[in-house]
Amino acid sequence: MTRMNNPHRPLDAAPDVVLFDMFGVIARHQSEEGKARLADLAGGPAPAFWDAYWGLRQPYDRGDVNGVAYWKRVADAVGTAFDDARVARLVEADLASWSAVDDTMVALVEELAAAGQPVALLSNIPEELAAHYEERHSWLKHFQVCAFSCRIGHAKPEPGAYRWCLDALGAEPGRVLFVDDREENIRAAEAVGVRGHLFTTPARLRGVLHLSA
Repeated sequence: MTRMNNPHRPLDAAPDVVLFDMFGVIARHQSEEGKARLADLAGGPAPAFWDAYWGLRQPYDRGDVNGVAYWKRVADAVGTAFDDARVARLVEADLASWSAVDDTMVALVEELAAAGQPVALLSNIPEELAAHYEERHSWLKHFQVCAFSCRIGHAKPEPGAYRWCLDALGAEPGRVLFVDDREENIRAAEAVGVRGHLFTTPARLRGVLHLSA
């Protein structure tokens, strides 16, 4: 089993690229209100709905299916059917539930970019949500590469997701710092030679990057 490096040890030297996860790092995870609205729209027992929501999510994030197909699969899994109007409302509610960002982390990304530190993004995200962010968040322009899973054909923790980023960036694995809030994603990055930082707080990330508070 891969042994994860100390996630809070300061770097010996600045990385060539800081590769950020989005949800749970720069953007917030789903709000409780958003989750409740989704479950209410879907109807039926909430545990079965969430099992289907997450169990079927990887192909949607990877771009193998679109939003309509994904929600039809969720309906099948919970033994019901969603008409087109219900699907449209579920897609809209899903986007809304993932829409909040952490302004402190956005400011940190902008600070790094202004200082000349190359930054990139690797996110498990379906096409509808990727387009939603592109339309609303100008800070995405700071990233040299936006590796959205739905467009690169790989979703974390698949090794291909990290290798795609390395190829796109033209970077050596050991010179890239990957920042993610999920340990399994950090382990997968380290397995291909990328340095990992398990994100907990902006302050700890600043310490790793030798940035003043």
